[in-house]
Amino acid sequence: MNQLDALKQFTTVVADTGDFRQLAQFRPRDTTTNPSLILRAVQGPEYAPLLHDTVVRWKGRALDEIADRLLVRFGCDILALIEGRVSTEVDARLSFDTQATVTRAERIVELYQAEGVHIDRVLIKIAATWEGIQAAQTLERRGIHTNLTLLFAFAQAVVCGQARVQLISPFVGRICDWHRKQAGAGWDEAANAGANDPGVQSVTQIYNHYKRFGIATEVMGASFRNLGQIRALAGCDLLTIAPELLAQLAASDAPLQPALDAQAARGMDLPAVHYDEAGFRYALNEDAMATEKLAEGIRAFAADAARLEQLIRAV
Repeated sequence: MNQLDALKQFTTVVADTGDFRQLAQFRPRDTTTNPSLILRAVQGPEYAPLLHDTVVRWKGRALDEIADRLLVRFGCDILALIEGRVSTEVDARLSFDTQATVTRAERIVELYQAEGVHIDRVLIKIAATWEGIQAAQTLERRGIHTNLTLLFAFAQAVVCGQARVQLISPFVGRICDWHRKQAGAGWDEAANAGANDPGVQSVTQIYNHYKRFGIATEVMGASFRNLGQIRALAGCDLLTIAPELLAQLAASDAPLQPALDAQAARGMDLPAVHYDEAGFRYALNEDAMATEKLAEGIRAFAADAARLEQLIRAV
């Protein structure tokens, strides 16, 4: 048994890609997309016709509507190849506007429903700002499930749990990137590998907290840089993994055992934690890594959403 098949025995494997032609090879249950992945895909020869067809079909509609229709087109094609859910992201430029996020999310879901897709097969991705989490709470109450992304801080995870969101995506690799950059020449790669990786430690803390206090929100580790990070989080509810790393897992026959244990977490002596808005904002402000990476992530996704609109205009 290869490591990919072994991992699937105790963790739901999710493909982190906009290239749905890669899905059959790895047979993930779910798939996540984001504006950067979609932008990359439509600039290639395989998916350029999909962009062209979507824009021509809906020419004359508002630019943001055409962009959402393009995302949904990708999502529908992906859902035809997997048995689970696809995550589709709300425009990152709305990350600090609760009502606009709710409105945009509802439109995306309506577009999926118009294509015959059941609401339970779609997760709406929203940046884990205070406003984004409040939007997610509203959407969950309306039966629309959410995936809170760009999650770097324990405080973000706590508030997502309070809001009873369906799923969170803590970013392992980007957390590690920040600490590596801060340490500079003093960074010891071997000493910060596996369970000692700062990103792995962050997800482990969140996972144990959720299991200890019976929080139903799913934890999906994301943004992996290497196999060591993935192996150290084996047993997590879900892991979303890029095709290159999926291929490496499939090529390895080394034994793989769960590193996280929900039953063990339920017996841990952990403090209960709760945040109101002021407490959340202060905790996030105190976490320089999370503050910087959240802002950086929103800017990057917003820029790619704008580039996608430029491509739409050019058709």
